[in-house]
Amino acid sequence: MSKQLSGKVAIVTGSSRGIGRAIAERLAAEGAAVVVNYVRGEQAAQEVVNTIRGSGGQAVAIQADVAKPAEVRRLFAESRTALGALDIVVANAGVAVIKSIAESTEEEFDHVFDANAKGVFFTLQEAARQVRDGGRIVVVSTGGTRMLMSGTALYLGSKGAVEQFVRVLSRELGPRNITVNALSPGFTDTDLLPERDRKVAAGMSPFARIGEPAEVASVAAFLASDDARWVTGQNVGAGGGVF
Repeated sequence: MSKQLSGKVAIVTGSSRGIGRAIAERLAAEGAAVVVNYVRGEQAAQEVVNTIRGSGGQAVAIQADVAKPAEVRRLFAESRTALGALDIVVANAGVAVIKSIAESTEEEFDHVFDANAKGVFFTLQEAARQVRDGGRIVVVSTGGTRMLMSGTALYLGSKGAVEQFVRVLSRELGPRNITVNALSPGFTDTDLLPERDRKVAAGMSPFARIGEPAEVASVAAFLASDDARWVTGQNVGAGGGVF
């Protein structure tokens, strides 16, 4: 059976677990050679690589902290050396601090914005420089930017910034037929969703459940495919009707 991403090379940042892992595995299942990026947790990243290889795919794990621009540049350089020229970049790496504005510290602000905004900005910069014409860039944001939730200013503020990066970069890369889109998951079964919130989250969906990482990954795979060649500058929701 033909695989829609055969011959493509992809980087997925923050892909040793959760939604990032599901995206890496789905892109590999569609035929892409995948760089599994991680900051810590080498064993978890290697498990993703082993799963992909065990299914007949191609993958390597590369450590890099995308909050540091020099490490972003190294990630892209090592990826090209390992797998060749890049076609797909999924900027998924991120962190969350849930705390009121009144209680948030400068250190927490820097931690969240360094990873979620600065890290994505410089990931997109390298993607703009290195992704081949006709490529695909996807940034994982959150459906939370369309909702009103206390305690989320740092997280949603950083994600709001990257949604604007997506809109601008889609214009800048359009002449090269590179699409740039945001993907916004809703409440999803990962370790970022506290157990205490899951029942309420499920009740907000018309499906009466929370999402699975694989369901978000299916949307990412579409955005990375040729079928999405006419979709750019968009924020595509994958939230089970919550927003």
